[in-house]
Amino acid sequence: MKVIKIAPRGYCFGVISALNIVQDAAKDESLPRPIYVLGMIVHNEHITKAIDDLGVITIDDKTKTREELLEQIDAGTVIFTAHGIAPAVNQKAMDKGLTVIDASCKDVIKTHVLMKEHIDAGYDVIYIGKHGHPETEGALGVDKDHIHLLSKADELEKLALTNEKIIITNQTTMSLWDVYSLSEKIKEKFPQATFIKEICNATQVRQEAVANQAGAADLTLVVGDPHSNNTARLSQISIERAHTPSHRIASVADIDLNWLKEIETVAVTAGASTPTAVTKEVIEFLEAYDPKDETTWDTTSQITSDKVLFKRK
Repeated sequence: MKVIKIAPRGYCFGVISALNIVQDAAKDESLPRPIYVLGMIVHNEHITKAIDDLGVITIDDKTKTREELLEQIDAGTVIFTAHGIAPAVNQKAMDKGLTVIDASCKDVIKTHVLMKEHIDAGYDVIYIGKHGHPETEGALGVDKDHIHLLSKADELEKLALTNEKIIITNQTTMSLWDVYSLSEKIKEKFPQATFIKEICNATQVRQEAVANQAGAADLTLVVGDPHSNNTARLSQISIERAHTPSHRIASVADIDLNWLKEIETVAVTAGASTPTAVTKEVIEFLEAYDPKDETTWDTTSQITSDKVLFKRK
């Protein structure tokens, strides 16, 4: 089977940085134990399992906020995830006497600073993001009174702002095209608003790669965790921009052989938090796959924790 290996794909700088921070913390004997991560360090179960094997405990519950999760930690060290953290949660962790390590992506921090500077200058902020996502939660925590979340156009009707000073910005992992489309609708209602795009560069180039390269395939497989927003956007872009059907898979084990019937070319990409080894295993399976040879049909994953983290000296 022909495989288009969409590039760039996989780990971004922010993910690499966060993983290095966790591995360094696990080896640092001076840090108070236990060591916790408040939520998934990045949205990938393979990585969560790998850092658990290092002795770092992930505290996660999709129904709870970061502040609520923090209630489960009374001593030790807490690592904030790449998605960013609300200032109040950071302060609460310090008030509890915890050692705090911030693994927030620099692009997320940049958005927080941007919003805070404009709010201090008298602006309201319309933030385009996903409800319930930890990056959105952290961003809204910068200023709950002057940051207003929008996820889709029909929510715009309920938004009433009289401020003549408004900026529009966004969660860093949203679809580039969705953000532009929604920002234009916002400006129709609030013509005084200025749009400041905060799609991170890694997200943008990966999305553009799918839009430009997936059209040559019959099917796109996006490798990544079901909770990963940037992975979901890649699949969406394959369908909407490249007009190529797409499935998201966490690993080779999720491939349904029925998807491959009458398929000659498959494009493969991966979310920014997807380990390279997981994507490589998917590509190797597809390259070897022969619909007439049953020996090539085994989708059992051989990924182990030691394969998904960078080796730290």
